Amino acid sequence: MASSSPVRHAWRVLLGLLIVTAVLFGINAIGVYGFKKSSWTPELALDLQGGTQIVLGAQTEDGADPSQEQLDQAASIIRQRVDAAGVAEADITTEGGRNIVVQIPGVADEQTRARIQASAKLEFRAVLAATDPATEYVGEDGKSTPYPTPNDSMNAVPSPEPTDASDPAWMTERLQAEFLSYDCTAEREDPNPPADQPLIACDPDNRVKYLLGPMELDGTAIEDATAGRDPQSGAWTVNLVLDENGTKVFGDISVRLNANRIAQQSPRDQFAFVLDGVVISAPAMQATIMNGKPSISGSFDQESSKALADQLRYGALPLSFTVESSDTISATLGSQQLQIGLIAGLIGLALVAVYSLISYRALGWVIIASIGVMAVLTYIIICILAWRMGFRLSLAGVAGLIVSIGFTADSFIVYFERIRDELRDGKSITAAVEDGWGRAKRTIYISKSINVLAAVVLYILADSTVKGFAFTLGLTTLIDVFIFVIFTHPVMQLLARTRFFGGGHKLSGLDPESLGAVYRGRSQYREALTGSSGRAARNRAARGEAEKRQTIAERKRAEALAAQGSKDAGKDSDA
Repeated sequence: MASSSPVRHAWRVLLGLLIVTAVLFGINAIGVYGFKKSSWTPELALDLQGGTQIVLGAQTEDGADPSQEQLDQAASIIRQRVDAAGVAEADITTEGGRNIVVQIPGVADEQTRARIQASAKLEFRAVLAATDPATEYVGEDGKSTPYPTPNDSMNAVPSPEPTDASDPAWMTERLQAEFLSYDCTAEREDPNPPADQPLIACDPDNRVKYLLGPMELDGTAIEDATAGRDPQSGAWTVNLVLDENGTKVFGDISVRLNANRIAQQSPRDQFAFVLDGVVISAPAMQATIMNGKPSISGSFDQESSKALADQLRYGALPLSFTVESSDTISATLGSQQLQIGLIAGLIGLALVAVYSLISYRALGWVIIASIGVMAVLTYIIICILAWRMGFRLSLAGVAGLIVSIGFTADSFIVYFERIRDELRDGKSITAAVEDGWGRAKRTIYISKSINVLAAVVLYILADSTVKGFAFTLGLTTLIDVFIFVIFTHPVMQLLARTRFFGGGHKLSGLDPESLGAVYRGRSQYREALTGSSGRAARNRAARGEAEKRQTIAERKRAEALAAQGSKDAGKDSDA
């Protein structure tokens, strides 16, 4: 009864492994056939697949070269934009003292291109006139209300001098004519108009046309922008946090625009966020906001609210940029290097298999099977991560997978050596498997924890070209521990109860006699030999592999016991 309990436990654990594997394949199948966003092959990074290269040229007001600090800051913000779009393994570098080169694996979609190319200064501008009502609102509580019927703002009588950014006096007859004739689909002549002058701009879909007043704040006033749900209505909102100066200026703006709302002077109760000459949002003011924490609500879903929050958070660049070129580039290393990496991995796997079979005989097949199961799980997890996290496999990542083969085999070798140590102590094979498991797992847990810690530190501190190596190394280390617990040990529990392995067959790798143990089989022991000839025979039988595999501590302990035995024998003879 006692012996059948480990067997049932082993089968349950292996069944759990089968279920986990099926679930992982099911998740990826949903991504492939349901959402049409996953694949049965891992996504490759720029160095293996090629991709899109966008070169941004920095523009300064005086035409001088920007400082390296400005370029680095701009590159950092652009990287945040790319990461926010879910693009992994992107390479963003500065070049030539005024350019930023953005390289993205695969073909960049329009949304990603827009995030990268929208590199001008983010501006807050009051709305003077619009051709269509707004669909977004701003308030302290984020609640939306019906948009009021707009007045005929174009017929407003201008005052001699504008008193504020919302004053209709900005709308001269010439500007009114330009606004009416403005074509949103035409190419803009000046994407960076003067900040102290009105601006005609359109929304990204070219559906709504705006006449805007001078800039009152820029994007540097935004400390943070996040997407979330309103706790009362459950609607998606974009929540802003302004700095000290932005809080004061925006408070004054909210007082003015809220007064326009009360006076039903729409759309002059709106203000626009303008990025690279495009109105990315133009909410209407619904309250006086003095705490510097406005929230924007309206016809948002999760994706659109997050996109707007990203644009507002990362919209303020220290420089303006023009797109110098946008090209599709070939792989820098290409399929040939990938093939070389795969061949190197197969060679490493073959060497591990040969070593395992020579050293552990049939027991080596357990190592090979464990590595095979690990390869299947690693493969499907990388496919899922490509879908859910945008992970792409680079050549450095392939190197991490190759190195993990040796680390994985090392875990099993530690376990098997502990089993053999227990056999040398005269234990049965079933007992040696359980006791060896207890001794080996502590060692393996400690060593793998150090490996994971090293991978995490390397991922955080290393250059982007090395992050792929650190990520795959850490991932495979965790999977290694999982396989060790949920596959290798249960398989050994089952094999220990077979006639071939449990009987200590010479080809099993668990032959007690070749290991120098007094235990010979499941229920048989060799007769203990006595006398000097018996000791000599026992020594000859145990000398080979037993001496070779004993640890230093075990040898010292054996020497101490032998010395103590000699002293006891001397005392007996004196008596």
